[in-house]
Amino acid sequence: MQIPGINSTDPISLRSDPQAQEAALGKDTFMKLLVTQMRNQDPLQPAKNEEMLAQLAQFSSLEQMQDLNDNIVGLAVLQQSNALMSQLTNSSSLIGKSVEYIDPRSGDAVWGTVSSVRIKEGLAILNIGGEDIPLANVTEVGAQPTTTTTV
Repeated sequence: MQIPGINSTDPISLRSDPQAQEAALGKDTFMKLLVTQMRNQDPLQPAKNEEMLAQLAQFSSLEQMQDLNDNIVGLAVLQQSNALMSQLTNSSSLIGKSVEYIDPRSGDAVWGTVSSVRIKEGLAILNIGGEDIPLANVTEVGAQPTTTTTV
């Protein structure tokens, strides 16, 4: 069994896949196995108390690990949503301001005024002059420098 790593592109879900839930061995399956083992043990050689205590300790440990996993998944969902809200909040303060950005098509530094902000695929996108510009392309915020020519 392979456990995938956590990646920034991995979708986060709270056990919404019923087939995956049924395929996984959980605490209910473990308890059923333990009860079946107790029912079907040899009456002349019953399991020792130490063995039963060890299995109950494993059951308790499994239950705690599942609870911890649920908490970690919930924390990851919360952090992802907080990051999106933070991006949206921070970038919305740029609305109406002049910014210098790197044009994604030409690679040139261009000045423009931010008219709106939205989140697209987990990234803040600024609308500048009708074009979608990623927030990461902004290099400066403020008044566009005036060019003066000396004669």
